[in-house]
Formats: sequence, C-alpha cells, structure tokens
Amino acid sequence: MGPDAGWPVTVAEALGVQDRLRPSVDLVGPGPAEPATVAGLDVAYAEGGDRLAAAVTVLDARTLRVVDSAVVIGRPAFDYVPGLFAFRELPALLDALGRLTNRPDLLVCDGHGLAHPRRFGLACHLGVLTGLPAIGVGKTPLVGTWDPPGEGRGAWSPLVDAAEVVGRVLRTQDGVKPVFVSVGHRMGLENACARVLALAPRYRLPETTRTADRLCRSALAGRI
Repeated sequence: MGPDAGWPVTVAEALGVQDRLRPSVDLVGPGPAEPATVAGLDVAYAEGGDRLAAAVTVLDARTLRVVDSAVVIGRPAFDYVPGLFAFRELPALLDALGRLTNRPDLLVCDGHGLAHPRRFGLACHLGVLTGLPAIGVGKTPLVGTWDPPGEGRGAWSPLVDAAEVVGRVLRTQDGVKPVFVSVGHRMGLENACARVLALAPRYRLPETTRTADRLCRSALAGRI
C-alpha cells in the first residue's frame, strides 16, 4: 500500500484507514524468539521539514553487524496531524524496505505500536502492511502513565493508558533513561522487551535504531 494505491489525503481518510486495518493487528505473537535478522527503521527530516530520509538497516541478530541497508530521500506524504504521524513516513519506509536484498525476521521501529492514542502506531501499521513481526521502541511516550522502573538493566514497569496496558517502560542500561516498548504486530510484549534488550548491549537505544538513525542522517547530509 502506498501513494499509488490511494494514499489518504484528508484526516477523515487517514482515520478510516486506521479503523480498517486495526482489526488485523496481532498483539499476541509470540513472535520470533531467535530471529536471524532484525531491521531498524528510522526517518530524519531536513531543516524546514519538507524533505526526509527513510532508512532501513538489517542486522545479524547474533553479531549486531549490518548485513543490508536501504535509504530513500523523499517528502512527507501527509500533513503533520497528532495520531496520524505514520502517514507522513510510511511510503518512504515501504520504499526502503522494498529495496532490501534480505527480508528481515523482525522490524524495530523508532516509534510506537499499541502505545498510541488510537492503538495503531507506526509499528502496527508497518507490521500489518508488510506482514512482518514488528515492535515499537520510543524514546519518549506518546500516551500513558507509569511508575519509574528500577535502576538496573532489564527493570521495567507497565505503561498504562485508559486502564489498559499498552506497553512497558524498559531500562536498557543501568541508571539511564528508559525506553518505551510496545507491540506492533505478530509479537508478544514479553518477547518484544527481550528482543530490545538483546539489541541494546551497550547503549540506551537498540543498535537497530542507532544504525538506521546514522544512515538517514548521512543521506540527508549528502554523505552517501
């Protein structure tokens, strides 16, 4: 699905797409416990916000070495509307995914999945459209309340919105700020958090996010 397939133009159209696709989300999984490859997806915007770079990096899940990558320069495909941010980035991200040589076993999005006002964040949308297991790892929360998790790596607390657990606040390194993990598609929350910890052996953010972030910023700067 992309702009050529009737990409929404109005808010009402975008809300309709979310309503139509949301029932297809698999929030149980359990998803791959030992994926061979894991993809990171990230988008960077040029100053002014009228140009973006969407990057996908595929990592060997055991060594965390990048084995494939793709980046697409484009323009936002939708106006900025809270709760509909994915519509700005999805066409470029899908284009980048289509350029990969290796189909990854898991998508790790720099954003949210179920932890979204309409329970259909970027990770849910990408997962449904691609059919791949997907999780969201946000640097900041979009919805919900939580108690601070313990200070040790692996400590977590539930992220709760409207009396529903929509994710976990996960400490990936001792004493650093936590990240916000939520299920996107075909994954269980326990497994999603285990995958994030495996992808973050040294830093707060998973290596999937770190490598994709570097790639899209380099592309915007004209360094690749």
